[in-house]
Amino acid sequence: MRAASQRLEVDHLVIAAASLESGTAWCEDLLGVPLEPGGRHARFGTHNRLLDLSSARHPRCYLEILAVDPEAAAPPHPRWFGLDDPALRREIARAPRLVQWAVRVPAGRDIDAVAAEWRAAGADPGEVTAAERMTPRGVLRWRLSVRGDGARPFGGGLPALIDWGDVHPSGSLPARGVSLASLAVRSLPATVLAALGASVDALGDREPTALRVELETPRGRVALEAPEETKAC
Repeated sequence: MRAASQRLEVDHLVIAAASLESGTAWCEDLLGVPLEPGGRHARFGTHNRLLDLSSARHPRCYLEILAVDPEAAAPPHPRWFGLDDPALRREIARAPRLVQWAVRVPAGRDIDAVAAEWRAAGADPGEVTAAERMTPRGVLRWRLSVRGDGARPFGGGLPALIDWGDVHPSGSLPARGVSLASLAVRSLPATVLAALGASVDALGDREPTALRVELETPRGRVALEAPEETKAC
């Protein structure tokens, strides 16, 4: 069994919205707390707002509202997290949706090696690529696994892998009394589940969703589910 320090930890949840304004309003109304400014992702033509979800079980954890940035040029490749998928765009035109999540690769483990292990197990998280966005404190940089086709593997149940530098976004986010209470996924390969350890619970194979999370909020417990996706894993 891997040591706890080598286990992948839940890093953040991704909620896609038709616009950043509508997504922010929806989230603040649902959870009862304000979101914080995020930034723009020039490489993918998106922007975001953030909310801290950190707790003893899930330290350095946050929620991200993500939308296409109307002021950015369209990238020459599919946007991340399925934002160019027509079916998902129809879904989020009705209401924002949880679409995927990310897990943090700890110091001492190589993100490219983890991605290769998952790929060999039949769960391709995509190629590891560099990303960045400007913040009031300077440029924030990280490495993230992104599918070249923009797909959300396993219906959003397979997390993206992320490797931060010295700075993590949660370090500048105020606590708002919201935390990640539970996260459950369906039908991931044993190699992936072993790497995640106690960070996640398992959904039954007959469950109609691939990813479900519950948040503790000032308005009580709130459940979010990811819509299915039809592209290949």
